[in-house]
Amino acid sequence: MPVLLFLIDTSASMNQRTHLGTTYLDVAKGAVETFMKLRGRDPASRGDRYMLVNYEDVPFGIKAGWKESHATFMTELRNLQATGLTTIGQSLRTAFDLLNLNRLVTGIDNYGQGRNPFFLEPAIIIAITDGNKLTSGGGVQDELHLPLTTPLPGSELTKEPFRWDQRLFALVLRIPGNTSVEPEPLGGVPPDDSPITPMCEVTGGRSYSVFSQRMLNQCLESLVQKIQSGVVINFEKTGPDPPPLEDAPAEALKSGLQPWHCCHKLIYVRPNPKTGVPIGHWPIPEAFWPDQNSPTLPPRSAHPHVRFSCLDAEPMVIDKVPFDKYELEPSPLTQYILERKSPHTCWQVFVCNSAKYSDLGQPFGYLKASTALNCVNLFVMPYNYPVLLPLLDDLIKVHKFKPTIKWRQSFENYLKTMPPYYIGSLRKALRIMGAPNLLADNMEYGLSYSVVSYLKKLSQQSKIEYDRLIALIGKKPPSEAGIKVRWRGGGISLAQRRDFIQQLQSLTGDVPTLELNPKEFQGFHLALLNKGLKPQSFRNPYDIPRSHLLDQLSRMRRNLLNTSVCTLRGQDSDQFHSVPIAQMGNYQDFLKAAPQPLRDADPEQPKRLHTFGNPFKLDKKGMMIDEADEFVTGPQNKGKRPGDSSSMPGGGPKRRRCMSPLLRLGRAYTPPVSPPASPRTSSDMDLSDGAPDPDLIINHLNQNHYGSDGSSDSDGEHPSSDLQENHTDHRDEEENGRPQAGEPPLGGDGGAEMVLMEEQPTRYLSPAALKKHIHTETTKVNNELRALINKEIRKPGRHYEKIFLLLKQIQGTLDTRLIFLQNIIKEAARFKKRVLIEQLENFLEEIHNRSISMNHVDTL
Repeated sequence: MPVLLFLIDTSASMNQRTHLGTTYLDVAKGAVETFMKLRGRDPASRGDRYMLVNYEDVPFGIKAGWKESHATFMTELRNLQATGLTTIGQSLRTAFDLLNLNRLVTGIDNYGQGRNPFFLEPAIIIAITDGNKLTSGGGVQDELHLPLTTPLPGSELTKEPFRWDQRLFALVLRIPGNTSVEPEPLGGVPPDDSPITPMCEVTGGRSYSVFSQRMLNQCLESLVQKIQSGVVINFEKTGPDPPPLEDAPAEALKSGLQPWHCCHKLIYVRPNPKTGVPIGHWPIPEAFWPDQNSPTLPPRSAHPHVRFSCLDAEPMVIDKVPFDKYELEPSPLTQYILERKSPHTCWQVFVCNSAKYSDLGQPFGYLKASTALNCVNLFVMPYNYPVLLPLLDDLIKVHKFKPTIKWRQSFENYLKTMPPYYIGSLRKALRIMGAPNLLADNMEYGLSYSVVSYLKKLSQQSKIEYDRLIALIGKKPPSEAGIKVRWRGGGISLAQRRDFIQQLQSLTGDVPTLELNPKEFQGFHLALLNKGLKPQSFRNPYDIPRSHLLDQLSRMRRNLLNTSVCTLRGQDSDQFHSVPIAQMGNYQDFLKAAPQPLRDADPEQPKRLHTFGNPFKLDKKGMMIDEADEFVTGPQNKGKRPGDSSSMPGGGPKRRRCMSPLLRLGRAYTPPVSPPASPRTSSDMDLSDGAPDPDLIINHLNQNHYGSDGSSDSDGEHPSSDLQENHTDHRDEEENGRPQAGEPPLGGDGGAEMVLMEEQPTRYLSPAALKKHIHTETTKVNNELRALINKEIRKPGRHYEKIFLLLKQIQGTLDTRLIFLQNIIKEAARFKKRVLIEQLENFLEEIHNRSISMNHVDTL
């Protein structure tokens, strides 16, 4: 899974404009989007991870890291602004530390145990800059310097800040501000001469000097091709040059340093087509012999220095003995080897100081041209393979896996010359061959106890640092105190004053043409030299226009008299809502500035989405439907043509009804309080109320608080107490929010803010209107109850407690309830719920009996 990290220059110089009218920062943003589109054509791009870093300080410069999604990456990319300095050294160090944050936890680098090319995390850093001077808080620098100190644990184990599977490429924008008359040069894009170029070459990458949009697109296509899984290795020649070929040209016979003598190139590590992960067996040896008594590890270089000998040797491969094969990136070395046209010979490779008693070390593999002479491969074999492979060949063919004493002595002598960290790889290879018992299980791996403990401690510290940095990513930098620039409007601009123009003319000698927009810097903040001094928030009273004096005076009086109630305000309440048209749709910024809402008290309530422009959109997961509709979460009319009339019966899609916030499972329905009306008749009285007090007038809709047995509902709250508490709360709110009668208003502005509300007489509805209102409310509640009960009936199982809990909340007369209950029985019969039907019939019979007894009592 390659990691693609974009390092975008956000210094102020990126605001310069090209001849196309766009700024350099706009060009950089467009280049990132174009690169992602080109990369998306490759099926292997599904596992890509994109990161974004700019030139701000840590951690604010990390806009998208290990945890951020693709949408966050694109949002942060669009919101980049060029306002800082060119601190490319610090930003590069931040990018490398971000990539190396998790390596000690996963053990990719395998310190002290050899380098495994097949255990890698390929990363490409694409820096987009303008190549200007390197500015920082300490001045202007001529060379690129990376900070030596870093909070990353374990950084002292590697000399360089990068690793061998990380490469840096730079796109240096040199697009002119005016259209060039000269034609663009054809061919490849040349490297740039900016200070970042040496850093690119050290990591195995390169820089591009971009002079036009066409060259930029060409560079992006080239960068997409550079995304390869591999590691960078330094190849250096040791010993004499090979003998020249008979038909070699005269240029090849030159003595001295040749380009192929030292190459800094990539070897491709191809993933396994079945698993998608590279598979390997043998490491590249370390540049030191591990000592059991050493308390620390020597720091290693990021790229291993592999020396190759030009003496021709026979390539050795034995059946059942695994080996690793890596293709070299095209380079002068590969070109020289292919020109010799000798695919049956090889050049052995070494790592200096890898052996115990030899400076050059023993060979661990060889370079060999392919049989078709189209590429050069690096074969990684067991350490000192010219000694081990003949021993293993004799074990297989001569001894038939039954080693003799002499063979064991030779094998023991070989193990003494092999680095101890090869024990694990050799044991796996012998197991593949069928001889797993040749090595003892108690053989040491070469690291001391103190080194192992130190590596474990670094792993734990890296995990803590990783969690700390991940938590800080996304936070905005604290805003520095400053003086806000205000446009005072109405006055003559400085560029239009005659004395100012005459002064410039006397200094320069010609008439200047100034086009200054006084509104251009509106909203800017001027930095303060003394950070401890807070700027004055209030303006000079002499700066207030005469027409605004009365308004300002009222605001000052309000702030003076109401300081204990609210914060100071410099605007009227209506001015807070005076937003320019260009900012009216900026709803996301409003949500970010709003305080975090409290957790919803009822998790079953469907959450309302924050969709600006459509406040009535609901989450479809919590929607309710009528009993005749179907709840389908997937796409409708799958497999039908758009023009097919049969796909929409009835001329349109079915309407769905959302869940009413008044109806919740397990909670009684509390309707709005109606005004008092005439007393009910005995037929309208609730069947379970008993004998009511004739002096009390009870709301007809409050009957649902009582069950059939005369007890209260599951909530256990009396309706009258609810009404009393609501009335008390409402009265308290009036007392807190409005002054009581007889109290003088604080700082009144002619009664503009504080108004005393007089009590209004209660409005009574006519009996016909009240009856119609009650019937409407009853029908609405019963319809919602029916939908909930039908939904419970359709559920599997025999849990019917919730159904009877809802049946107790039916509204209306006795006939209405009986008809409602008969419809529920029919619905249960449709789903063949025999047990439920029996319980419903018993419930129906109980209601009949209670109604008869109630009528008998009333007649007495």
